[in-house]
Amino acid sequence: MVPSFPRNWLVRENPGRIPASFGKFDIGTIALSAVGLAAWTFFPASLATGALLIAGAVFNSVRLARWAGDRTLGDPLVLILHIAFVFAPLGLLLAGLTVLAPGVVPAAAGIHAFAVGAVACMTLAVMTRASLGYTGRELAAGAGTRAIFVAIVIAAILRIAAAMAPGAPILLHVSAALWVTAFVGYAVFFGGMLTRPRRQARN
Repeated sequence: MVPSFPRNWLVRENPGRIPASFGKFDIGTIALSAVGLAAWTFFPASLATGALLIAGAVFNSVRLARWAGDRTLGDPLVLILHIAFVFAPLGLLLAGLTVLAPGVVPAAAGIHAFAVGAVACMTLAVMTRASLGYTGRELAAGAGTRAIFVAIVIAAILRIAAAMAPGAPILLHVSAALWVTAFVGYAVFFGGMLTRPRRQARN
């Protein structure tokens, strides 16, 4: 999805610099990240594991920078894909720091960057886009869609912050409330269109 959807949108709506094509750099980065995460699972205290994870964070950040996300600000449905991916290198970075500085960065910070950040944000991004497309509606983010995107992104940021600051439970509570708001909001804004017949394409 990233960067293919952003590339298609940029070619159609904002010609110019487009995301780099998938190639050897991407394959190598994915492999490096997979090795780092596997090492984190089996050798969570190894300094080599920390180095692999941080290297994965750096290379994935470079991948993200090659995808022209700054040129997608005009379409929240496309922009949210880039924002969701930001949490992947962030999760790798936090996981690496957990290994190298366990007394400073708790393991929960990286885990929640992946779970509440990358996974939840990308899930909502795809759910909203697919719901619009498969029900025959225009691929455009209305006010409700933009609101749930904001809610899930802030929920992810606050959940990571809550892991870093366990003495501030308000962060956890607000994060949980926003997470619920985002997914309930999806049900409210998209439930109706998913239970009605698909709209016919206009000639």
